[in-house]
Amino acid sequence: MKYAGLLLAGACAGAMWLAVPAWAKTCPPDSVRVGAVCIDKYEASVWEIPASNKGLINKVQEGKATLANLQAGGAIPHGASSDDYGDSCPDSGNGCTDFYAVSIPGVLPSAQITWFQAQQACGNAGKRLVRNDEWQMAAADTPDPGAADDGTTTCATNSPGAVLTGSRANCVSRWGVFDMVGNVWERVADWADLNPACTDWTTQTGLPGNDLSCWGGDDGPAFGFQRIPVVVTRGGSYNSGTDAGVFAVENQDPLTTTPSDGGFRCAR
Repeated sequence: MKYAGLLLAGACAGAMWLAVPAWAKTCPPDSVRVGAVCIDKYEASVWEIPASNKGLINKVQEGKATLANLQAGGAIPHGASSDDYGDSCPDSGNGCTDFYAVSIPGVLPSAQITWFQAQQACGNAGKRLVRNDEWQMAAADTPDPGAADDGTTTCATNSPGAVLTGSRANCVSRWGVFDMVGNVWERVADWADLNPACTDWTTQTGLPGNDLSCWGGDDGPAFGFQRIPVVVTRGGSYNSGTDAGVFAVENQDPLTTTPSDGGFRCAR
């Protein structure tokens, strides 16, 4: 009976080992392992892909799609220069079945997107929005140029607009995640209470004091809203200057706003 029990335990252990998802060992090519999570290397670009193109959709969901694949497959990019998601993907996120978030280098990140649209685009790709705590971990050691953005290699924090994903060679975290400081504010999965009053981190010993912080509870009927959830965004954007950084955080935008410098990133 003791031997049989050992066999049963071994069988159970084997079954548990087989049940471990593939990404727990090796992340797909479009992401890197950060702790126990696969974080996309690049800020998301959103592509509309017809349901009939199952081969391309599979490549996206496997994290293997390239820009050449998307272009050859007739995928349509959205959100790089305007709020052009259209009736097929409304602000509510309802009906966004053919819109996929893709992590690839060399494209403009999609912006002017609501939290609900971003959530669905991640979900369609077999992913989800990065959580705030995961974002903080993945951003560690990303060099912060503040207002000294050199326009070539540093993070885009003092530039005329967003830059191509992964194009700033020195804007990478110790984990290998690009553009987490500047470029576009990144919406994370978490919601918060609206508070338009901003400060910085100067009171926190040991942290860079000039990273922006817009956080807290309800602050009255500012912007015409009161006691509603808002999206938490991280990192700063291409024109944030010294406000950008790995600690930059704000909770000012309702979930249906579409800021021109507001993007997102997915995880598995």
